[in-house]
Amino acid sequence: MTTKNYLKNLRIPTNDNPLRILVSACLLGVKCGVDGDNYGDYPSVLKLLQYDNVKFIQFCPEEFQFGTPRKMCDIHGGNGLDVLEGRAKVLTTSGIDWTEGMIRASEKMLETAQNNNVELAIMMDISAACGNRVIYDGNRYAENKKYQIGMGVCAAQLHKAGFTIISWREYESLEVLYSKIDPEHQVDKTAKDFDQHEWYIEYFKTDSFKKKQ
Repeated sequence: MTTKNYLKNLRIPTNDNPLRILVSACLLGVKCGVDGDNYGDYPSVLKLLQYDNVKFIQFCPEEFQFGTPRKMCDIHGGNGLDVLEGRAKVLTTSGIDWTEGMIRASEKMLETAQNNNVELAIMMDISAACGNRVIYDGNRYAENKKYQIGMGVCAAQLHKAGFTIISWREYESLEVLYSKIDPEHQVDKTAKDFDQHEWYIEYFKTDSFKKKQ
């Protein structure tokens, strides 16, 4: 089942039985970024706060494990799934190995999702923890920084367990979600998901990843 089909088939939530969504805490304004900030505003997610039939379970895996403020980290040698399977590492910009800590953080995020019976996760894209489509390939501060298709460690942990994930930048998918929550929502038919944007298509020179979703 594709992500958008999953969203279309979600149950109709009510005020008494709201849709349970796990969300990266920074997307709700929690100051849990590496420098103690919240990385800005995310209207596509904050829009959901106006609905009584949505219940957010917020969690920042990196703050849980490493505290705030903290060092920046990225995945080296693969993606989040590779980290979970021992083929890649999570390193800070100064080279400190955070692999084991990030795996523990991912396990706690999965536990949080399972204990709250979440039905969807909305996460911060690009992140070594929460990215769901694209992450950095090695140090993001490198002179010739690179991106790769793949999930962060925590997103990969959730995905392996069967949870559906979108990012705050998956605008077409979010339109489907808004319509499920609010029957009066007017769908923006021009909205695109991350892998439909020109940058993604040009950078990766392919739309094959999109077709697999």
